Amino acid sequence: MGYFGHRRSWHAVILALVLAWGLICVGPAANAGSLISPGMLDVIRKSAEPFGLFATRLSGGGLLDKWNGVERKLEDDMVQLALCDGDRERCVSPAALQFLAIVDGARAREGRARLGEINRAINLAIKATSDMAQHGQIDVWSSPLATFASGAGDCEDYAIAKFAALRMAGVSPEDIRIVVLRDLLHGEDHAAVLARLDGHWLMLDNRRMAMIEDIDVRNHRPLFVIDDDGVMRYDDQSPSASAARQDSAPAVAVNLVTRADFASNSN
Repeated sequence: MGYFGHRRSWHAVILALVLAWGLICVGPAANAGSLISPGMLDVIRKSAEPFGLFATRLSGGGLLDKWNGVERKLEDDMVQLALCDGDRERCVSPAALQFLAIVDGARAREGRARLGEINRAINLAIKATSDMAQHGQIDVWSSPLATFASGAGDCEDYAIAKFAALRMAGVSPEDIRIVVLRDLLHGEDHAAVLARLDGHWLMLDNRRMAMIEDIDVRNHRPLFVIDDDGVMRYDDQSPSASAARQDSAPAVAVNLVTRADFASNSN
């Protein structure tokens, strides 16, 4: 609590040090329309998680239950993918072979190019379709092979597939997250994968081909972050958001897009 009590004095000291080191950058993160208020990013990132925000691990709730169910499906998918990867001629799953082809393309690249290959390839492999249209239910989270078998899915299905593909392509689990965000412009929730590269979190989003850093995301509020250890809820410090906190799963609504809507610029 002492930190907040002396925030201005700390800010002055750290700002002076930053100026002395010549590390000040003036960029989009300081704009009024940024995701996180400038006061939270002008000094130091507070957390190693995407968006620099602290997060609290959940011990229960609807979103955790949903993710636990996905993890069980992921384990089955990984076994099938490993078998097919070892003997592709005998692999009887077209979905597994298609997924492995994307992983192969990513393994042949390094760094940002590896992440971009997975983002583009999975965006193009899946047709954006709402859960209601595909499953007759509002919110269904599918495993990668189920999504590739149907060729359709919504935002969280893209995110889960990219989560698995990044792992298979050699990206460390510590550097991969699924994040659920609130789209403030459209009033709906959205899921995407973020991958850390050289200390920077890049968003792999089904709504765009180009990857952007977390600090450049606009008009979204991060709600939950998912990793290999489970689900965490972001600790939103704004008083207006405190009443909205809940452990239950948000209704992750699909953002319908067509391939023509994707940005064509490379990563």
